[in-house]
Amino acid sequence: MGIESSTTKSAAPGLREAKKRETRQAISDHATRLFVERGFERTTIAEIADAARVAKKTVTNYYPRKEDLALDHQDAFVASLARHVADREPGESALAALRRAFLAAVAAQDPIAGFAGPAFTRMIAESPALTACLRGLHDQREEALAAALAEATGAAPDAIAPRTAAALIGGVHRVLFRRIQDLTLAGRDNAEIAALLEPEAVQAFALLEPALADYARA
Repeated sequence: MGIESSTTKSAAPGLREAKKRETRQAISDHATRLFVERGFERTTIAEIADAARVAKKTVTNYYPRKEDLALDHQDAFVASLARHVADREPGESALAALRRAFLAAVAAQDPIAGFAGPAFTRMIAESPALTACLRGLHDQREEALAAALAEATGAAPDAIAPRTAAALIGGVHRVLFRRIQDLTLAGRDNAEIAALLEPEAVQAFALLEPALADYARA
């Protein structure tokens, strides 16, 4: 009896965490469905709570802002470029690592790279609030990249070189992200977009080679 009670107690936190994850995912799934069907601005938190069968307060506990419900992978998006710099291979420059990672994301048709499908992409494009939020996420991602480049090169956090390099690299990522959105809205499927984007991405990153080919080499 004592062993059984101890096992139950140790399992309880895991069960609670699993339940929280399930609730969070259910809220996100219902929110996305409603946003796509009705539009972001026309959907209320109360309607999302009703669809997910939870209290309105539960929704806001998991997602403090309405935009967080629509862009629920934003933490991964903001951290992505900095993470690729930190994970670059021995002898690999930051630019080479980021180009390699982006081409892999294109091949995988990764939603974080922009392969979100027509319904979701249209939802963002038609919402001024989400469009503004996405611009802010690009800014945050660039800031995180600048910090990672400063650390990789031993520069001061506010030094001009890592900030400039981050702006250049971040600019290429913004252009390519927008390109994926535009092609999606034009009716191209993900496989077509990936085929078109691979050579375009290679060309875009090549434009940075003269300035950044050896920058932040591991």
